[in-house]
Amino acid sequence: MFGSVNSSAIVAVSDLDRARQFYGETLGLEAESDIGPALTFKTGATMLIVYESIEYAGTNKANAVVWGATEDFDALADELRGKGITFEEYPDMGMRIENGVHRQDDFKAVWFKDPDGNILHLNNM
Repeated sequence: MFGSVNSSAIVAVSDLDRARQFYGETLGLEAESDIGPALTFKTGATMLIVYESIEYAGTNKANAVVWGATEDFDALADELRGKGITFEEYPDMGMRIENGVHRQDDFKAVWFKDPDGNILHLNNM
């Protein structure tokens, strides 16, 4: 039923100006629209919608957005670090962690948070 329909990620934030700076400038996403209490960013062939919600911003305790890095994962992780991003570490996952990068066999992943605490994820798949 939904196999041929595009989907988008949607993230609640408490401050649209701060989110615009983080997602647009820090992460380098291209703004598509800025309508009322929501921003839309182009990310690959999909969209990321960021909307204002004082009550629910950052309350999701799971991944809010995941990006698959088909290009040089390590260079992207270094670029994020260079922009002041701190990676979360989850030792209970049983993966080797080196400089914030979780590794298992050929898989690599980092988790980091936006200014509201939404969990964002980058992996090499």
